Amino acid sequence: MEDKDKISYDNDSITSLKGADRVRLRPSVIFGSDGLEGCQHSVFEILSNSIDEAREGFGDKIEVIRHKNMAITVKDYGRGIPLDYNQKEKRYNWELLFCELYAGGKYLNNSGDNYEFSLGLNGLGLCSTQYSSEFMNVVVVRDGFKYSINFEKGENVGELVKEDSNESQTGTYIYWKPDIDVFTDINIPISYYKDILKKQSIVNKGLTFELFDEESGETYTYYYENGIKDYISEIVGESSLTDIQYYENETKGRDREDKPEYKLKFEIAFCFDNEKNTIEYYHNSSYLEYGGSPDKAVKSAFVYAIDNYLKNNEIYKKDEKKIVYSDIEDSLVLIINSFSTITSYENQTKKSITNKFIQDAITDYLKKRLEIYFIENKTEADKIANQVIVNKRSRETAEKTRINIKKKLTGNIDINNRVEKFVNCRTKDINRRELYIVEGDSALGSCMLGRDAEFQGIMPIRGKILNCLKANYEKVFKSDIIIDLLRVIGCGVEIKSKHNKDLNSFDIGQLKWSKIIICTDADVDGFQIRALLLTMLYCLAPTLIKEKKVFIAESPLYEINSGKKTYFAYSEKEKSDILKRIKGKYTIQRSKGLGENEPEMMWQTTMNPETRKLILVMPEDVEKTQLMFDLLLGNNLQGRKDFIEKFGYKYIDLSEMS
Repeated sequence: MEDKDKISYDNDSITSLKGADRVRLRPSVIFGSDGLEGCQHSVFEILSNSIDEAREGFGDKIEVIRHKNMAITVKDYGRGIPLDYNQKEKRYNWELLFCELYAGGKYLNNSGDNYEFSLGLNGLGLCSTQYSSEFMNVVVVRDGFKYSINFEKGENVGELVKEDSNESQTGTYIYWKPDIDVFTDINIPISYYKDILKKQSIVNKGLTFELFDEESGETYTYYYENGIKDYISEIVGESSLTDIQYYENETKGRDREDKPEYKLKFEIAFCFDNEKNTIEYYHNSSYLEYGGSPDKAVKSAFVYAIDNYLKNNEIYKKDEKKIVYSDIEDSLVLIINSFSTITSYENQTKKSITNKFIQDAITDYLKKRLEIYFIENKTEADKIANQVIVNKRSRETAEKTRINIKKKLTGNIDINNRVEKFVNCRTKDINRRELYIVEGDSALGSCMLGRDAEFQGIMPIRGKILNCLKANYEKVFKSDIIIDLLRVIGCGVEIKSKHNKDLNSFDIGQLKWSKIIICTDADVDGFQIRALLLTMLYCLAPTLIKEKKVFIAESPLYEINSGKKTYFAYSEKEKSDILKRIKGKYTIQRSKGLGENEPEMMWQTTMNPETRKLILVMPEDVEKTQLMFDLLLGNNLQGRKDFIEKFGYKYIDLSEMS
């Protein structure tokens, strides 16, 4: 109580932040974060001003430099920011723009004056970024003069320097470094600049962005002559299900009857693709990560138009549920680029807009255009309708399958011997537990007698399992062998396919083993079973390979006896090396199948951690692995034939060994 008595709360207790402290002490209020994301947003504020200038028709190129010292340069070829004395305000413009929050040239944008469709936030961008900088140097060329002014820690250092200039090219050059005293992290990665400049080039067609990275010495150029239409062509290539549709419209309206009327223009480009889907929204060139108004418009319009088409053309089955947006989204590639003279952002970071008129205007326009598109392009409309209905039914089947799989994969695998012939180990310590996947009952018997029952479990498989690259998920999950294996492994399945992503149930934390060891005979059949098991894991639980949990147990090819000694050779070279070392008589025989091996031999050659040879299945070069799996086990019959003709001779000795 004594401490509380010492604290006064009266009229003199109220204080306000002044000058640069308004930003420097509370950067998250302006930039949404005091971390790297906020720092990145401060860069975007400077870039925004140059983009606004170019969009007004002044300059067609913007240059950005990412310096080694984490400073940034943005240079444009616009009219140049006015920095000289402002008779109307009785102050210098550099003070208003760089040292005064809520001062700028974009407040009258709804009246048809400068910056009708502005990206930069009115009066906050230049000043807030300057306030949050360690230093900022500004150079402007305009009206036959070159102006220079410098700031440090949010304060002006030195006077405005104005000198005659013979340069015919006007523009603004700003070089600054975000302050580590303001942001917790200022090391903006090159990926941010590449991403943001590419996005801006997409929605500002004809505007060139040039990025130079001092650290790597590389230059990146971004330019889209036809804007969002070119971008969609880049995404889908030649594989799209339909042609690209492009619409643009201008209109006026208001969010509420008592609110001012404002201008809206937007362009929409889209197509359907059964492999790719991308949906992006931009407003006044700002990327809307969460969409807001245009996103709601797209959902409403596309569901309405496609649902009507499905009903009118009797594509729905009797009593079938109607489509939902995710069925469309799975195959939709769409970009909307909108501009308005009044914008209601959800917050300062501009990731979502909330204008009701924008939502209603885009919804109504899209509904009408889609209806016309479907009438005039019956072939394409049928393609879209059929793809959407396939997506819908896949989603519904996936949901049923997911529920069914969840029932099959859950539960204690030890109760009532629910997994046929699975033999568990005693320890519950997951860091010690090893699962041997073996082929057939005979191998099960040998491994059971040869193992260490404390930490080695055994799961036999009966015959060859399904090729998971060629079978659909419905067929895969009807396989008792695969379901039993997944139950024993314990961590669920990973489904990356966009039409079946609801099946995903993978959780590495539920893995019941430290090692999963594939143990098959050293013959052609054994190699094929091994390949199919690896394919299954690659398709249904690739993280197990990535996390280095999957191994192959090498079985010896030869057993060599000399006197009382027995040697095991795992390759032809190893056999030759052993024979060179042996003095006297010896006998050599091709190793038998695992099921015929003595328990002691199984332990010594295949199961004893001290003497066995395990091959770790490495996650490196996953793309190469995928290509080989697809070639040898997928649907590319001609590719497989060509491969065998070219390289088959290398593997003939393996078939002879069997």
